[in-house]
Amino acid sequence: MSLPLEGVRVLDLSRLLPGGFCSLLLADFGADVLKVEDTGMGDYIRWSPPYYEGVHESARSALFLSLNRNKRSIRLDLKQERGREVLLRLVRDHDVVLESFRPGVLERLGVGYERMREENPGIVYCAISGYGQDSPKREASGHDTNYLGLVGLLGLTGEAGGEPVQAAGQIADIGGGALMAAFGLGRGSGGRRVDGRRLAVVAGDGRRRLLRRRHGAAPRRPAAGGCADLLPPV
Repeated sequence: MSLPLEGVRVLDLSRLLPGGFCSLLLADFGADVLKVEDTGMGDYIRWSPPYYEGVHESARSALFLSLNRNKRSIRLDLKQERGREVLLRLVRDHDVVLESFRPGVLERLGVGYERMREENPGIVYCAISGYGQDSPKREASGHDTNYLGLVGLLGLTGEAGGEPVQAAGQIADIGGGALMAAFGLGRGSGGRRVDGRRLAVVAGDGRRRLLRRRHGAAPRRPAAGGCADLLPPV
């Protein structure tokens, strides 16, 4: 049985969870994913516990292995001209580029979207970032908790009257980064740039809380097991 993305070739320059999960979805649907890592530590998630015993130290992370099934990998030093030349040669033969650098990093290295388009006008380029490529906070670092706090979701966690509680899973990274990037990449092909900003998507999830505040109703935390959105008006 053929898979929906068979024949699609993806260059994955991302690190950690959001990009890795996005390209995992593409690989599971049949895409040929080539993971591009630096020549130092590589993807930092290689070193994240828990570990499998009896395998090479750089590939013993259970999380790394679970995110990178069905993928191949290559190491390039993009700070060196030779490494950038190899990357651009790879771009010619691929359909999709996925990256998660801070906005502007690849442009400063001379291998950003416009340069890649010179090599392959049909390339679909997806940049996953916290706040987007052109927002006022584009240079700011961010983590899942930051995005949830900014849209008001973090303040509604925990027991009523208590402190906020960090989510057990990475809600914005998966829902706002990985999944939205994968959906964006799935909308056809041919010379497009996809901006996978995590904050914008989780802001949508927090819209009902934001509307309550906008119309004068203070956000409220639910009692244990309850849902703040279903609380009766006060």
